[in-house]
Amino acid sequence: MPIGWVIGVMIETPETPGAQRHFFAVDRADRAEAEWKAVDAAALIGAVATSPVKGLEPVHAVSELSAAAMRNLALGRGQVKLLGTRWPRRWVSAGSV
Repeated sequence: MPIGWVIGVMIETPETPGAQRHFFAVDRADRAEAEWKAVDAAALIGAVATSPVKGLEPVHAVSELSAAAMRNLALGRGQVKLLGTRWPRRWVSAGSV
């Protein structure tokens, strides 16, 4: 069972034209809760896309996070951390979703 998730959210910001995927590490075992927490954090950055963008869903679970990954991220209980816009290869497990 996962301890946390890496979630991708498509966000439209004034600085970049069109929606861009941002990745979030979320300390929630439940996938749906993690997605909602990531959307809440994304809404502070810009407008969350409401439909697929270039074939990518607006919100999607990328990978589960292990306990070791959570420690490396210094992700506290219930926290959400922005990982940026680049593919989070360091945090994505081999058997990603």
